[in-house]
Amino acid sequence: MTGEAGEAIAQGAAPVRRGAVAFIFVTILLDMLALGVIMPILPKLIESFVGNDTAHAARIFGLFGTAWALMQFVFSPLLGALSDRFGRRPVVLLSNFGLAADYVLMALAPSLNWLFVGRVISGITSASISTAFAYIADITPPERRAAVFGKIGAAFGAGFILGPALGGLLGDIDPRLPFWASAGLSFANALYGLLILPESLAREKRAPFRWTSANPVGAVHLLRSNAGLAALSVVNFIAQVAHVVLPSTFVLYATYRYGWDSKTVGLTLAMVGVCAMVVQGLAIGPIVRVLGERGTLLLGLCCGAVGFAIFGSAPTGLLFWLGIPVMSLWGIAGAALQALMTRLVAPDQQGQLQGATSSVQSVAQLVGPFLFTLTFSYFIGGSAPLHLPGAPFLLAAALMVLCVAIAVRALAATKTVS
Repeated sequence: MTGEAGEAIAQGAAPVRRGAVAFIFVTILLDMLALGVIMPILPKLIESFVGNDTAHAARIFGLFGTAWALMQFVFSPLLGALSDRFGRRPVVLLSNFGLAADYVLMALAPSLNWLFVGRVISGITSASISTAFAYIADITPPERRAAVFGKIGAAFGAGFILGPALGGLLGDIDPRLPFWASAGLSFANALYGLLILPESLAREKRAPFRWTSANPVGAVHLLRSNAGLAALSVVNFIAQVAHVVLPSTFVLYATYRYGWDSKTVGLTLAMVGVCAMVVQGLAIGPIVRVLGERGTLLLGLCCGAVGFAIFGSAPTGLLFWLGIPVMSLWGIAGAALQALMTRLVAPDQQGQLQGATSSVQSVAQLVGPFLFTLTFSYFIGGSAPLHLPGAPFLLAAALMVLCVAIAVRALAATKTVS
């Protein structure tokens, strides 16, 4: 019997094979890879449905992004509650099969309406990622969870690096091919899970389903329990809104302003992912040791503001690329912000805190796509007072400056944060 299986039995859960952790890693990796594969090509596919009208496509793509985030906001806690009642395995596997079927639907979509339906289903099925994290919590003792979560989190970065690059290459062959590739990845993952993945939640530990526990709004009340926590939560929300400018407008912006094709867009997104992984994997620890969590937060937010300003003002693609390393340093702010926020709640409220911050991120993903795609559409249209295609990124830079101002005041007033 493996050590992990023994620990699982000791905690009252079903025995878990060593391959289960690897499966969850692969599940998240393939989910992120599948999402990344379609990222470079989905806006162009939408554009093809509206007669290559970039401004119109930007508005529709914003609607798609908002619908996807709304499904995440509603169904993440719902699927989590269902997994508490029926177990993790059925929720994870059904979501994987559903995601595969959804990508087939999007590959065959004959109209924008069908493509929109596919995007909604994708938001629902991708919400099972929170259940995958619950699975890891079931089979991992508390003292090892941080390390295992760190390894699982690496799947997000790896999928974001590989997915857009693969999607750009496949999209050059056929605009529908990335969807078929994503469907194949998700279906293979689901079949693999049928063979490898055991249940992690013992029947005696399952909770009855309650709508109150499946409510995404309830957890947010925790963020209002402390003035410092509330202020840092506002910083988190505004920063998350600013971040949405990249997935919501980057492809259309780069194509419109620099004339990049799908391959160049995909490779640029891969470059962003590589820089982000380097910063988060190698730079955060040394920077926190030198500057502390407060200084690290402020430095990261400032780098985000400067990076967005470079993106929005760069007249050439080469200058845009020079902004990527600066922007990647924004990644140090997220880790510092999380660490500071965890100091302001009790040990038995850490789970509620993570749920609440996830809800904040979902709301930001609802607001951001409309905010930035409409801004882009307006400033490349004929009614704008000036032609400014970089306006969404300049708006994001202004939001980051606002984050810095709020963070400075919050840190000065929050004496319990060290």
